[in-house]
Amino acid sequence: MKLVILSRYDAVAASSRLRTAQYVPFLEAEGFQVSTRPFFDATYISALYGGGSRKAHLGRYIRTRLADLRAAGSADVIWLEKEALPWLPWLLERPAWPRDVPVVSDHDDAVFHRYDRHRRASVRGLLGGKIDGVMAASHIVMAGNPYIADRARTAGAGRVEVVPTVVDLSRYPARPLPSPDGGLRVGWVGTPMTWADHAAPMQRLIVDVVIPRGGLFRAIGARGTSEIEDGTEYLPWSEDTEVEAIRGMDVGIMPLDDSPWSRGKCGYKLIQYMACGRPVVASPTGVNTEIVEHGVNGFLARTAKDWRDALITLLDDPALRARMGAAGRAKVERSYSLQVWAPRVAALLRGAAG
Repeated sequence: MKLVILSRYDAVAASSRLRTAQYVPFLEAEGFQVSTRPFFDATYISALYGGGSRKAHLGRYIRTRLADLRAAGSADVIWLEKEALPWLPWLLERPAWPRDVPVVSDHDDAVFHRYDRHRRASVRGLLGGKIDGVMAASHIVMAGNPYIADRARTAGAGRVEVVPTVVDLSRYPARPLPSPDGGLRVGWVGTPMTWADHAAPMQRLIVDVVIPRGGLFRAIGARGTSEIEDGTEYLPWSEDTEVEAIRGMDVGIMPLDDSPWSRGKCGYKLIQYMACGRPVVASPTGVNTEIVEHGVNGFLARTAKDWRDALITLLDDPALRARMGAAGRAKVERSYSLQVWAPRVAALLRGAAG
């Protein structure tokens, strides 16, 4: 069976690596002939995280994707990440889709809000319904959480399946890894953009809790260099060192606001922490309320007092951290692992192809 993956990015970017690329070895072992065609390449990702220009090669990316769409006409099924032609209207994208090839579209963020809540009225008018069109035309919509699934159903999608963003358990040992100084670590992982939006506003509260207990706030991916400053241990993100850095946490956190964009997130960092056997504290936003079982594998915290009380409770009780960490790992094994979801995704793709 010929499967063409039209990913948003190459495997350098987390969303494409996790939503499609990590499934490829399993799919190939199941008899799929897989061809992956990213829209944006590694150069774009470097510019995205490095602050460089990302518009210079947009025309080239569009031309390449149009060629990929023509070539995909011989496929049995297309697995499309988000949309085929970013920032182009649905009326231009739809004719470019190959005829008679079923499309399974995959959505792990509320990308529709990038358009329908854009600050410019012209963008909202031209593109506000773009992702709705993609969803409605898809044979199957794979939605990363119920918020996105609800949008797909409202858009008129014929079949919607919630497929969470998952981890490969073989990469995540459920064993702690003490920090270099033996001190406690409250940890967070993400990008400089999500750091600024969600974690940085919590920095002082966390530091004020962890420092008196001989620890530090570990921020993975907030900066591109390793340094300790104002009670925060900054570690650069790397695929090779990410799991090791998470294993060195004592508590993992995921603060969010309650915006529409945040409600579309898939809680992946919580799943990472829990896969490593770490208890979590998270804002009760979107899918976080499904991943975190309050008082079982972590705590949901809305107010500053909630956050402070949850962190103090966990940091002062090693046995509680161990119990909650074990419960979190068990939940990932049951519900959020590649080992569980790869056969299900394979079945969905086969079913779409008929």
